[in-house]
Amino acid sequence: MFLLETTDGQIMEPTTGDLNDPLINHAEGQLFLHEAFKIIVEEVLCKGTDVKEKVCEWKEPEDLALLLDLELREKGEPQESVLQRIRDVAKYSVKTSHPRFFNQQFAGVDYHSLAGRFLSEALNTNLFTYEVAPVFVLMEAEVLKGLRELVGWTKGDGLFCPGGSTSNMYAMNLARYRLYPEVKNQGLWSLPRLTIFTSPESHYSVKKGAAFMGFGMDNVILVKVDDGGRMIPEDLDEKIEISKSQGAVPFLVSCTSGTTVQGAFDPLDHIADVCDKHKLWLHVDAAWGGSVLFSKKHRHLMKGVHRANSVAWNPHKMLVAGLQCSVLLLKDTTDLLKKCHCANASYLFQQDKFYDVNLDIGDKSVQCSRKVDCLKLWLMWKAVGSTGLEQRVDKAFLHVRYLVDQMKKRDGFQLLRESL
Repeated sequence: MFLLETTDGQIMEPTTGDLNDPLINHAEGQLFLHEAFKIIVEEVLCKGTDVKEKVCEWKEPEDLALLLDLELREKGEPQESVLQRIRDVAKYSVKTSHPRFFNQQFAGVDYHSLAGRFLSEALNTNLFTYEVAPVFVLMEAEVLKGLRELVGWTKGDGLFCPGGSTSNMYAMNLARYRLYPEVKNQGLWSLPRLTIFTSPESHYSVKKGAAFMGFGMDNVILVKVDDGGRMIPEDLDEKIEISKSQGAVPFLVSCTSGTTVQGAFDPLDHIADVCDKHKLWLHVDAAWGGSVLFSKKHRHLMKGVHRANSVAWNPHKMLVAGLQCSVLLLKDTTDLLKKCHCANASYLFQQDKFYDVNLDIGDKSVQCSRKVDCLKLWLMWKAVGSTGLEQRVDKAFLHVRYLVDQMKKRDGFQLLRESL
């Protein structure tokens, strides 16, 4: 029981009426939401996709802070004021669905995916047990299965992650655990110096992950690349031998399919040969480029990906699935993901439930609370099919060729290398 104190110091006990009063006025809230959605559709989706409108109503930080009136106060505001806040947020935000918003990683809007995002937010569930998220446990498994099949794996495992950087870090942790499972209980003190190999064109999350997980950034060994920004397998082999000769233990190669700056695709087949030779975990950071696997014309860029141990892939990039939509895919069939990360919390993951407890997937993740990110991709995939997603990939490459052709015709541009 709890007590309430009035401003004059009087103690009040809550009445039955107080306890029964709803925390939220649903009728009022739903009316507000209806009005808010009208603003979102008009300001973000209608104006935000109109080429005649601005991509961004730019303001300097000090001016923007004043316009938005960001300060939080003790008392709330009337609904009309809050609706104006929504208008202001929309007005002064970057319209990422605008035809002239050009970002190297994401842009545009898919309305089926957006509907999925609205729906998952409204349902507001946590993707860790079947009893609290039955639809999405089954859905995530099916989406991951479909993506794994594109990689070339008939079986395996996986997880939706909060971004490609996290997916890459998961791969590092799994590779270390496979080699030294005792690290889970004993920590780093008993491990030798472990080395990671990647190219200077790789995503900075490889170095961040090495720092975060205790490997140390100095133990990320950079492998030379060719003129196109692709990792040179012969130099990888040489660097691994040197690392071994220095008493270190090489354990993971992180190659890239679609580097951030040049869009390079590392030669996976040849790198896999090197990894097989030295028995190293092969991870493919395909956050940007993984979607080429939908395309019959362009999937050759990832030839040999089926030989990898893990793949990171962000459908929110080339496929326009909406932020965030990131997966880690694994070839492993030994439940490595769960063994590596489980804490066996008995209050949550009871083993005597009335359904198959293997459907309680929360112990695979380092998170407890995990958002539903599969619905936006599943709904979009359902709507347009694999053929529609293939067309998006092919059109992206068509745009690249068009842009290159235009740059060749114009003064003031120097083409550093031909497009893929």
